[in-house]
Amino acid sequence: MGRRPQSSRLTWLAVALAAGICSIFGSVGADAHWLAAMGRTIVAQGAIPTGIPYAAAPSAGWVNVPVVGELVFHAFQALGGDKALVVFQLLAVIAALTLLVLGMRARGGSDASRAAVLLTVFFAAVPSFVILRAQVFSLVLFCALLLLLRSEASRPSRRIWLLVPLIALWANLHGAVLVGLTISVAYLAFERFRRQPATSGVLAAALVAALFLTPALAHSVDYYLGVLRSEAAVRGEGLWAPLSLHDPFDVIFVTLIVPLLVFAYRGRLRPWELVCSAALAAMTVHAGRNGIWLACFVAAPAACGLAGRSLLEFTVSRRTLTLCAWVPALFLLLGVIQPPHHRGASERVREQAARLAAGQPILADGVDAEQFALDGQRVWIANPLDAFSRRDQRLYLDWLDANPAGDALLRRGSPVVVVMRGSPPQERLARDPSFKRVALDQQAAVYVRAFPN
Repeated sequence: MGRRPQSSRLTWLAVALAAGICSIFGSVGADAHWLAAMGRTIVAQGAIPTGIPYAAAPSAGWVNVPVVGELVFHAFQALGGDKALVVFQLLAVIAALTLLVLGMRARGGSDASRAAVLLTVFFAAVPSFVILRAQVFSLVLFCALLLLLRSEASRPSRRIWLLVPLIALWANLHGAVLVGLTISVAYLAFERFRRQPATSGVLAAALVAALFLTPALAHSVDYYLGVLRSEAAVRGEGLWAPLSLHDPFDVIFVTLIVPLLVFAYRGRLRPWELVCSAALAAMTVHAGRNGIWLACFVAAPAACGLAGRSLLEFTVSRRTLTLCAWVPALFLLLGVIQPPHHRGASERVREQAARLAAGQPILADGVDAEQFALDGQRVWIANPLDAFSRRDQRLYLDWLDANPAGDALLRRGSPVVVVMRGSPPQERLARDPSFKRVALDQQAAVYVRAFPN
């Protein structure tokens, strides 16, 4: 008798539920709009600009590597604005979760264990799934990489060479390709090298070469070093912040990732998987943003280790599943109907700030700076921060932290300042007699210089 097909009803219900949540709560975060702004400039000029065209701070020496990612973001932004970008995020999440499902199924996880692990991964790293950022490309490609490597670990074949075009594509989309490259080399060194040393060595060299198949070619290394040595990375601020017990999302992550790691270990991790799990755990402690890679990496072995537990040995009738399916279906419908969640200053406030600036650069924080860039306005500085000198990065971060050292930005001549309501720089500006508030909405406040320089 042939093997009876394994049910996946609970698994796909979990995927649908995660997609429904993304549909309702999806939003465009910082580190997203700048890609669309750069992509628009590339299309308009027919060439890759030198530096950051929408920023007044010097950036001429910046090496632009993720050009394809910028063009993709511009295409979706031009197609339907933020709504199209949120749909793009939703499609990427569905693709990533589907790839995780395929990996868990190949590893031997049961339907119930796959569903449980999938939802645990989703809620452990929910900001990465719900908030659109530049890493959306890496979310899909990382899961595709894991599926390929684990398939090759079970049955080695020539398909392993698909790693080369995958890394080359990834390099043109997002800097987390370095994580993918590290995982791939670890697999080759601790798994494949024992059986195929020559192939492993040649392939590792080809993967490193693929990292440089970008418009910047050999200068791509300057881009990666700039990102890793940026002021935000050195300080551990923003997306580079380490795990913290003061961050609710970090607390949720730690609470959920620990049982995943335990079950992954019970799922009989291979040596290369143990090495990668340890490395990803260390990276996550250093910068919480890396938690998504750890959660996705341990998903398949965790589902295998969880399978067969009496707690998950249950069946659900088709009728019950059909009734439950209405929940994610309703979420998806509501997500399609509602406008995208807007973070930052409203269009009315941004237009008023642009009129007051009269062509001069606007000093804005976070999402607003990127939104002004997308509106075609000049800002003093914005993402990608690593494009600017360390001194200017330091000044900007000091200003965002309401550090007095950042007040030098306010003396550089920017007549208009836009800040999020309740943020440290807004509270500091409210106490500064040299600035007065001229506009306000639910998200942001606009200040202008009360006395000319």
